[in-house]
Amino acid sequence: MKGLCIDLFKNYSLGLAGTAGVGTGTRSSRAFTHPFQRRRSNYQNQKHFSSSKLTCSSYSTKPCSATLSAVTAEVEEAKQTFNPEKAGLLVKELRKSFNSGRTKSYEWRRSQLENIAKMLEEKEKEITEALYKDLSKPEIEAFISEIVQARSSCNEALKELKHWMVPQKVSTSITTYPSSAEIVSEPLGVVLVISTWNFPFLLSLDPVIGAISAGNAVVLKPSEIAPATSSLLANLVEEYLDNSAIKVVEGAVPETTALLEQKWDKILYTGSARVGRIVMAAAAKHLTPVILELGGKSPAVVDSDVNLEVAVRRIMAGKWALNNGQACIGVDYIITTKDFAPKLIEALKYGLEQFFGKDPMNSKDISRIVSSTQFTRLAKLLDEDKVSNKIVLGGQMDEKQLKIAPTILLDVPEDAQIMQEEIFGPLMPIVTVEKIEDSFSVINSKPKPLAVYAFTNNELLKKGFVDNVSSGGMLINDTVLHVSISGLPFGGVGESGMGSYHGKFSFDGFSHKKAVLYRGFAGDSDLRYPPYTPEKQRLFRAVINRDIFTIILALIGWSK
Repeated sequence: MKGLCIDLFKNYSLGLAGTAGVGTGTRSSRAFTHPFQRRRSNYQNQKHFSSSKLTCSSYSTKPCSATLSAVTAEVEEAKQTFNPEKAGLLVKELRKSFNSGRTKSYEWRRSQLENIAKMLEEKEKEITEALYKDLSKPEIEAFISEIVQARSSCNEALKELKHWMVPQKVSTSITTYPSSAEIVSEPLGVVLVISTWNFPFLLSLDPVIGAISAGNAVVLKPSEIAPATSSLLANLVEEYLDNSAIKVVEGAVPETTALLEQKWDKILYTGSARVGRIVMAAAAKHLTPVILELGGKSPAVVDSDVNLEVAVRRIMAGKWALNNGQACIGVDYIITTKDFAPKLIEALKYGLEQFFGKDPMNSKDISRIVSSTQFTRLAKLLDEDKVSNKIVLGGQMDEKQLKIAPTILLDVPEDAQIMQEEIFGPLMPIVTVEKIEDSFSVINSKPKPLAVYAFTNNELLKKGFVDNVSSGGMLINDTVLHVSISGLPFGGVGESGMGSYHGKFSFDGFSHKKAVLYRGFAGDSDLRYPPYTPEKQRLFRAVINRDIFTIILALIGWSK
C-alpha cells in the first residue's frame, strides 16, 4: 500500500488536497498533531529537511544558511517526521478514546459543537486574514462563503442534534408479532477528513462538524496548498476542541500517504477525480467506505427568454465572484444558441466591468490564483493554438501577482484541453448550439458534472433538464446557492463524486444505520419450527398471504 500511494502521488506530483487534478508536490511537508506537534512563531521562515538536504521552505523570502547548531536542530526535527508508524500510533490513540465511549454521548457532541461556534465567533478576523494570505480572497467573500456557511452548519447541528440522535421507529409485520423495531444511528468510529485548498476553511470544518455530530473521533488533513489556513486550523483545533478525539495533521504527500495506510472507519476526501482514485484504492485495502467530493465541468445553459441582466449577474457570481472560478461548483462553461451568443457576450462584458472595473487585474474584489503551479496550468490551457484565437474578452496575465483576468472564449474546439478538463479558474468558454435543447446532448456527452445551471422561463425546458440531465445537483435560474440549503444533499455522481453531506446528510454520512428488532418471549408460535406438517404449511401460507379466513380455518383444524 505504501508503494501504491507514494508512487501514484509522485507520478502526479501533487498533494492529496489538490483540486482539479493539480497540487503542489513541491511544498515543504509538515506534520503537526499532538503528541507530534510543534509550535511555530514564524511560518514564513520555517526550514525543513528534504531528501537529506537542508533547504528553505518554499514560502521563505530569505536565503538559506545554516550553522552547525541549526543543522543539528534540523536533524532532530527530521526525526519527528510524521511517518506510517506515527500515523498508526495516532489512530490507535484516537480509537482508544472512541472505544471509551466519550464521543458517543450527546453532551460531548454538543460541547464540541458549541466550542466550534465560539471559535467562529472569536476568530473571525484571524480566519479572514488567513484566507487572504492564501488566496487574496476578499473579506466579504471569505465571510459569506466560508465563515457564514460553517456557522450555519454548526448552528443547525446544535439545533437538530438531539432529534438526529433519536432512533427512528419502524413498523413491523405480522410475521414478527408481537415486536417493535427501530433504526439506531451509531458513530462509525475513527474517521479521516482530507480537505482542499479553494475553500480551505469551510471544506475542512463542515465535514468535521458532521463527523463530530455523529459521535466519531476525527483526524483532519487540511491542504498544504493553503498553508496559512492549514496552520490556523491546527492551532484552533488544539485550542478549542477535545484533542483526545479530534486532531489535525498538516503536511503534503508523505503525511497523507502515511494516513492513508491506516485503517479508518470512513474517509471523506474533497479534491480532484484522479486523486480521488488514489484515496479509493487506499481505502479498498481495508474495505473503508468513502465519500468523494470531486468536481467536473459544471455548465450554465442560457435560454434566450431569460432576464439577461439577472442571469448574467448570477453566472458571474458563480464564476468570478466565487474564488475567481476556483470552485468545484463554479460555472465551468456556458451553452447558448448561436443567435443569442452575441447578446450574452455583451451583457457579460458590461457585467464584468460593473463588478471589477475597467482593469480587473487591479480589482480588490477578485481572488488571485492559488499557486504558480495552477497559474501555469491555466496559462497552458489558454495558450493552446486552437484556443488563443477564440478569446473575446480578457486573457491578461500577471505571473508575479498570480493574477489572470476574467476571460471569455467563444466556440473553442471540443478537442481542446480546456474543453476536456475541469478549468478551475477564471476562463469561461461559451459553446453555441442551434437550439437550446441541443444542450442536453452536449452535457450528456461528458462525464456527469457536480452541478448543472439552467436559465430559462420555459417550463417544459426546466422539466427536460431535471428529467434528462444527470448531475450531482441542479439549479434553475441561479448558480451555486443550492449548497446553502441544508435540506439538500451536496455530492456528485459518477466522476464528480460519490456520497453526500451537509446538514443531516453529514450526520448520516458519518453514521451506521443499525437495524434493531425487539421481541419478548410471549406469543412464541411453533409454526416456524420443525416438523413442518401440512397443517403448519397451510397456516404459514395463510399468514404470509394475510388470508384471515384461511388462518381461522387452519387454527380450528379445518381446510378449504
